[in-house]
Amino acid sequence: MRHSETPAKRRTVTARPRFRLLAALACTALVGLGWNASATAFEPEAKVVYHVDYGDPQRLSSMLTSINNMMTHYQNEFMHVDVRVVFMSDGIRFTTDNNLEGTPFESDRAFIEERDELRTRLAGLKQTHGVQYELCDITRTRVRLDHDEGYDKVSLVPSGVVRLAELQNEEGFAYIKID
Repeated sequence: MRHSETPAKRRTVTARPRFRLLAALACTALVGLGWNASATAFEPEAKVVYHVDYGDPQRLSSMLTSINNMMTHYQNEFMHVDVRVVFMSDGIRFTTDNNLEGTPFESDRAFIEERDELRTRLAGLKQTHGVQYELCDITRTRVRLDHDEGYDKVSLVPSGVVRLAELQNEEGFAYIKID
């Protein structure tokens, strides 16, 4: 030790490498235990998929109420949730303003009367709660609905039933279908 150095100065100099070593060991331990900040920080605490293969506006209205109630509950609990709605078959009616004339899914009077309200509620759930909507492209192709005739908030998936299976089996989503 030089005469100009005090024991306190010497400790300060040697404490820094120790702190760096301890910090490096802590980070290594966290990585070794499988901790991943990016994966855990944004992973939803609840994942739910709704299946819509029906054309009844009252059933869809019930489903929208169910989703809203669920989202309100999770928000009150400060939980992050991922909700998807997969439309296929007769459910295509809820994803377009096209009346689908001449198809098995042609809009009837009851549905046409409810369409604006249902569209507004769908858009509200998307905007307010981030609910994601997906449409079976097999159904869309079957009725010859152009891509641009579907609502902007609805994305296409190659197969609705395959998408349901993927969400349940590979991504851990709970399955709900309103009767």
